[in-house]
Amino acid sequence: MSLFRNAITSLLSTFVIASTSYAQVTVDDPWIRTTVPQQTSTGAFMRLTAQSDSKLVSAATPVAEHVELHQMTMENDIMKMRQIPELALPAAESVALKPGGYHIMLIGLKKQISAQDQIPMTLTFEDKAGQRTQLEIQATARSAQGGHSNHHQ
Repeated sequence: MSLFRNAITSLLSTFVIASTSYAQVTVDDPWIRTTVPQQTSTGAFMRLTAQSDSKLVSAATPVAEHVELHQMTMENDIMKMRQIPELALPAAESVALKPGGYHIMLIGLKKQISAQDQIPMTLTFEDKAGQRTQLEIQATARSAQGGHSNHHQ
């Protein structure tokens, strides 16, 4: 029974962290794609909803040397990935960071990311007035469900 209680407590605490509202931005379902040995990069995904117009300007995590905001697009039947300087978060609109679209790239991984690992991340948002705020989240590692295979830099 204790093992069950610990699992439920862990699940509930992850949900509370995952749906934290701070700086007028709600983060739902943050997750990071698992990796294989020697893989040097992976993606982080989530849903962001801002109460007022703002933008995601950066992200950081202690498990990677470098973190970038990226966008994948289809151009002439070729999938292309590009770094973007920021991600607009229009008021009251959910913006999905997902495989094959906007996402956060973790580059220069310091360890393999295994299923169910809890990865700390710091997201930095900027409002219309230029005020920056940070939000600490925990993203759960899991394999991609459908979506694209792991992409590398």
